Amino acid sequence: MEINGEQVTDLYYYADLDLSPAIRQALDKKGYVQATPVQGGAIPAFLAWKDVVAKAPTGTGKTFAFGIPMVEHIDPDSSDVQGLILAPTRELAIQIRDELRDLCAFKEGVRVVCLYGGQPIDKQITQLKNKPQIVVATPGRLMDHMKRRTVRLDKVETVVLDEADRMLDMGFIQDVTRILDKMPQRRNLGLFSATISREVMDISWVYQRDPVEITVRPVEENKPDIQQYRIDLTDRSQKLDTTVALLQGGQYERAIAFCNTKNMTDRLAGLLKMRGISCEAIHGDIQQRVREKTLQKFKEGQIRVLVATDVAARGLDIDDVDAVFNYDVPDEQEYYIHRIGRTGRAKRHGVAYTLVAGVTEGIRMDEIARNTRTQIPILKYDKDGCLLPVEDIRD
Repeated sequence: MEINGEQVTDLYYYADLDLSPAIRQALDKKGYVQATPVQGGAIPAFLAWKDVVAKAPTGTGKTFAFGIPMVEHIDPDSSDVQGLILAPTRELAIQIRDELRDLCAFKEGVRVVCLYGGQPIDKQITQLKNKPQIVVATPGRLMDHMKRRTVRLDKVETVVLDEADRMLDMGFIQDVTRILDKMPQRRNLGLFSATISREVMDISWVYQRDPVEITVRPVEENKPDIQQYRIDLTDRSQKLDTTVALLQGGQYERAIAFCNTKNMTDRLAGLLKMRGISCEAIHGDIQQRVREKTLQKFKEGQIRVLVATDVAARGLDIDDVDAVFNYDVPDEQEYYIHRIGRTGRAKRHGVAYTLVAGVTEGIRMDEIARNTRTQIPILKYDKDGCLLPVEDIRD
């Protein structure tokens, strides 16, 4: 990890981070002792009311990096909103809310509310009447509440943009700047991101002062343990049979299959069900309450395969996915990285299969391998129907 350009190799423990007994008790309940590098760098800076720009890979504990100091700063006796976290997707916002509530388990009087589209706004207005001190929101829905005057941000002291690159890339930059301009008492701003884009730097230049810059590089010991495979097929119709064969042969108990379109997601889920595989689809056109129920069933092991569009590639609180299937080759390299990042988490071994049919998908996959500088073994069916490395077939 680097802090302001200097290499830092220290190990961080929560016991050494000057945390309150309430937060320590919440961490002990979860069995957490050692902080991740991004937490060790960001927590002291946030506690000192400094601005932070943190670049860290997915799954490195960014939520607790800003969540712990935010909860520490909250005055439970105040009914004002004091902390605001903006997230690009509903799933990520819900995940952050749940993790913050865990942190608040022993700090009485701290209330957290989550505001996102797809849920009745009247229900959220009722929750806001309970005077939460922390608001987690997607930018669009927060703007709706601001226009209705159902939420006030004039007393907010700490603001965090989680997955800032993704949020700004999704076109939320105008909403974000309008929201930031409505908080005259803001004392610090945190930008947490897997990549630092030009848009993220623009926000930093305008709204931050001498930020602490934290960079956690995906060095070998921090990289997830993911074995990647590319399977070249002669025809797209082979993808279903291949997916089923890999699921059964690998005995994967929990897997995610990614498709590029909502239509293909629904179609694949239906085809897998016809093959006797328990699965459900999740994408943007499915009602939020149904999506939440599906995710819960997947976490509890009631569903073996989750078929998803890239809406599920970020922000899902799922740590034990055995395998990821790229049923469609993603259109962008970034999607590929976030898709396969659903497996191999929490120091578990994971595997990712990408099914390639046709010249176009082959070209895209070549570009992904080249740009990520990854050697991805290519598998292909031989004349006897056995899946083998391309080199063995040539021999």
